[in-house]
Amino acid sequence: MRDHTKLRAFQLADELAIHIYRISLNFPKEEMFGLTSQMRRCAVSVPSNIVEGSARESHAEYLRFLEIAFGSLRELHYQYGLAVRLGYISENKTDNLESKLTETEKVLGSLVRSLRKPQKPIL
Repeated sequence: MRDHTKLRAFQLADELAIHIYRISLNFPKEEMFGLTSQMRRCAVSVPSNIVEGSARESHAEYLRFLEIAFGSLRELHYQYGLAVRLGYISENKTDNLESKLTETEKVLGSLVRSLRKPQKPIL
């Protein structure tokens, strides 16, 4: 079993989930079951899948959960951009969160790519 807390990808995803919950508190009430809910589910899905994958024994399962986490992260990035364009997120908050999303994508994407490389057998 792997220790997910030592992964930079997990740490960033965890911070991102907290940011999304806080920023979505100010969304319009009519979005409670729409964009607010969707963004929060995606934000929680990213670190949750990293945690679940880390608990799996096989390399293939670990990689699969990280790929799911990456897909949720990309979905969240789109939803964040949509919320900005709809005016739900003020301009002064966009730069920091945008850079946090991009950094998390880079780190998690790099982890996934590194795990896709063929593993050398242990002799």
